[in-house]
Order: sequence, then structure tokens, then C-alpha cells
Amino acid sequence: MKIELTEAFVANQLVCPSDRKKAEYVHNGVETRGLYVEVARGTPGQGVYRFRYKCPTSKTTKHIRIGSTAEISLLDAMAKAKEYRQRLDAGMEPVVVEKPMPTMPTLTKFFEDSYLPYAKTRKRGWGRDKTLFDNRLKEEFGNLKLDEITRQHAQGYLTRLIEDEKLAPATANHHVKLLRHVLNVALDWDVIGKNPVAKVRMLPVNNKIERYMTDKQLGKLLEVLATDPARNACNVALFLLSTGARLNEALTAKWANIDREHRLWRIPAADSKSNKVRSVPLNDSAIELLDQLDSEGKHDYLFVKKNGERYRYLHQVWGRIRKEAGLPWLRLHDLRHAYASMLVNSGRTLYEVQAILGHADPQVTTRYAHLSTAALQDAASQASKAISGARERSA
Repeated sequence: MKIELTEAFVANQLVCPSDRKKAEYVHNGVETRGLYVEVARGTPGQGVYRFRYKCPTSKTTKHIRIGSTAEISLLDAMAKAKEYRQRLDAGMEPVVVEKPMPTMPTLTKFFEDSYLPYAKTRKRGWGRDKTLFDNRLKEEFGNLKLDEITRQHAQGYLTRLIEDEKLAPATANHHVKLLRHVLNVALDWDVIGKNPVAKVRMLPVNNKIERYMTDKQLGKLLEVLATDPARNACNVALFLLSTGARLNEALTAKWANIDREHRLWRIPAADSKSNKVRSVPLNDSAIELLDQLDSEGKHDYLFVKKNGERYRYLHQVWGRIRKEAGLPWLRLHDLRHAYASMLVNSGRTLYEVQAILGHADPQVTTRYAHLSTAALQDAASQASKAISGARERSA
């Protein structure tokens, strides 16, 4: 794409289209003709300045790396491109002064000095990345230089996480996925030439939901939620059960995003897992719960502590509530699954469930397909009616 590169554009608009791995933004200046900034899909906001030209003698196209947007300013990149262009206009090739190769950083140094500052401004879950790295990855790979990490080492490490440390396959995968992501960033910034962890095979994970509450169990839970003294925690649980929302979406919900007239709750992109704005329909039980909250008109958030701050964690008090209900296995996230199961069992389509829950991938919604026994039975009965009708007409 040919544009006029500006400092503001480089600072705020370096984004690669989702359907491409890399994109080029070409500067349209005459004196700096050939200058462009390349941005990869995996590192939005960061790019590499390059200079493209045709060799005066062979007419082959060549590219010179000038530097990353984190290393040099746009003005410096333009000055260098102008210097290259002047030599080309005089019939000479650009002179590239080879800089000594920088020392390859260790994983710890790259993670702490480069990756973490980058992730803090672009990833809501950067704190989890730091925890995963500090708890395990740092000890295993931290002292290795980035080009010393091997695929075999990472694959073996993944196996040891489940065999020696007894981690669940999904948890073990998260560690190696983070390692792969960090190295992808290093690759996009030209720190390394390839990502050795790119082809590590993740452990198979069976995340199909198998545990659902019976009507009796749901009734007991509702009884506890109506009487337990921890009212805020109970209200959050009832809200999750009534909307199918994720816990973080509920805890960051603001009154400004509640539309009572149209019975909708707007979840901003910044609070949505998919990073997209979505609207959740508010049913009667959700509206009834909102009417009981005393934070409206007093605080920004729906669910707040006595000091006015919003809740961030509920797992400790939830552990007590679920035991009281006789459901020690029930996670807060299972309330989202319970909501989905109620929709499917009442005959709603998987498309409707996907839209309400905000699943970006329809495959995620298909985990609930086996619950729609009533709908499937009704569908199958149509064939029976057709057979009976044909028999009657032929009689």
C-alpha cells in the first residue's frame, strides 16, 4: 500500500490485514523512493524499515534492511533512504555499512527487556505470560540464547511437564505456546532467522464439556445463591447463569453499557475475549438481577466492593458456595456452559448459541451439539410422519 508515512502512522496504524502474514506500507516521497515499512500479522504496532531498489547493472530487485521501528525513527529511516536514492540516481549502488552482529540475547533478557514491554501495551493477558515464564520457562530455557533453543528440547520439555510435574495437557501446552509466541516476536523483529519451536506438536486435549448440572442440582445451587450472605459473589454467579457471559466480562461490566430499553448488554472490544464488540440479550432473570443491584447510579461497575472498587477475583468465596450447594466440581466458567445447555435443550440452534455466547469459531459451539436430544428427536419424527402420510395416501 502506497501512502505518506508519518510518525503518527508508524506509532498508531501499523497493522497487518488478518488475511495476510505480512504487509508493506510504501512511502510515496520522491527523494526517498523505495522506502517502505514491513509489518507482520503477529506483531501489530511494530515494523521494519526497508529500502527496495533495482541494481543499476543487473536490474535485479534488492532489499536493504534499515532498521526496526523500535530501533530508529522515521526521520532517520528517510534520511538513510534519501542517501541510497542519491547514489542510485548517480548510477551507483547504495553503500551499506555492515554493522557488527549484536550479541544474541538469552531468552530471559529478550523476554524481560523486549517482549514484556511490547506485550504490556497489546495483550490483556501479559500478566499470565509473566507468571508462566517466571514459574517454569525461565528455569528451563532462560539462560539459553535464542538461537540455542531447539525443537527437540521443547518437545521433550512438553512431555516432562505431564510426566514429571503432572500438569494437565492443556496447561503444559500453554507453556510451550508462550515460548513459541515469544520466539515468533523475535523472528518478526529479525533477532533470529527461524523459530525452532514453530513445529512442536502440542499435546492432545479433550476439552469437551461432559459435566452438567441436573435440574435438582441447579435448584440446589439457586437456593444457595438466594440465601448465602456473600451477596455480591452470588449476584455475579446469577448474572453468569442468566447471560452465559465469561467471568471477566461480568466483572468489568459497566452500567453505561446496559441498555434496559432494548434489553441488551454491550460488551466493549477491550473487555471481550474476541477483541470485538458484542451485544448480549438480557432475559427476564438478568433484568430482575440488575434491578436488585444497589450500585446503579453510584458506581461505574455493576459489581463493586464496599470501597467502590470492582471485583477482580471470586474463586475463594466461590469455592465455599459450591461446596455448600453440594457441587464441589462446579467452576464459575461452568455456569456459562449451563446457560448454553439450557439454550440447546430448549431447541435453539447452534448458530443462535454461537451468536449469544460470542464464539468466534463455530467449532467451539459444536461441543454442545450432543445435548440437543429433544430437537433431534423432533427432527427425526418428521420422517416418521412422512412415512405415515405416504402409507395413508397409498391405501
